[in-house]
Amino acid sequence: MESIVERAGVLSMRIAMMGSGGIGGYFGGRIAAAGVDVAFIARGRQLAAMRESGLRLDSRDRGDAIINPVSVSDDPAQIGPVDYVIIGVKLWDTENAGRSILPLLGPDTAILSLQNGVDCDDLLTPIVGRERLISGVAFIASSISTPGVIRHIGTMQRIVMGEPDGSKSSRLTELRNIMKKGGITAETSNDIERTLWEKFVFLVGLSSTTTLMRTTLGPIRRDPESREFLFGVMSEATNVGRAIGVDLPENFAETRLEFADGLPSDMTSSMHHDFEAGNKLELPWLAGTVVRLGREASIATPVCQTVCAALQPKAGGSN
Repeated sequence: MESIVERAGVLSMRIAMMGSGGIGGYFGGRIAAAGVDVAFIARGRQLAAMRESGLRLDSRDRGDAIINPVSVSDDPAQIGPVDYVIIGVKLWDTENAGRSILPLLGPDTAILSLQNGVDCDDLLTPIVGRERLISGVAFIASSISTPGVIRHIGTMQRIVMGEPDGSKSSRLTELRNIMKKGGITAETSNDIERTLWEKFVFLVGLSSTTTLMRTTLGPIRRDPESREFLFGVMSEATNVGRAIGVDLPENFAETRLEFADGLPSDMTSSMHHDFEAGNKLELPWLAGTVVRLGREASIATPVCQTVCAALQPKAGGSN
């Protein structure tokens, strides 16, 4: 793979963002604004808006950005092989995304998934091969506010990446450096499975409560009953993770609740946004995964089962 060098302020690397919503749109936009050759794969109204007016990032705390013109297509074959593919699609679209990115893969193309959940790599491996995959976690509160516009809430915009075997590869270092050029807080981890679960525990709690209660984080953490429910979801996720061998401390749910207390009151989850919009939900890969893995490990998960039972009728969306 060609190494990264600067030429007149532009980095000689090609990156394709599979998905241009809250994750792909924001992080891809920051990287593109730094002068990197980024091609976005989008569809529908997001595609039309980006073609007409470019991509706009609205971030009160991190600064706004406009990328116009922007390289965007709904056909990966039109883009051709790239150095890195970053996947930011919904979990229910993972396998379809894996098949769609095949035209983007050259001999040394690496793939980073920034999706929610803990089993994305397992879904992608049969399609693209494990050797291409870098595991990753994105920490951010962002979503499409209107087509072509990504709204970022708060200051958090962090990515943690790691090789499955814990090694410090050159491709990992290169990708981290290019993200830093875009002003992204980018880190590497030698235990990326733990990092994935650290986010997963909180995300299952946030997505379950904000969607089920149809509100933002602030009211949930202030009310004693809903706060206890949030803690219950995160406790079950922690217990399941520990049971299957993930190195999480016993009091991890308590620390995640403290973490939630420091986040913006208006923070919500992408699943809440999807619920309100009548879109499909990532429920089976979030609370549903806690229930499934809990059954396999003989760990009771009554709170997450309640979440699944209550939201399952809407999991397929209404659009």
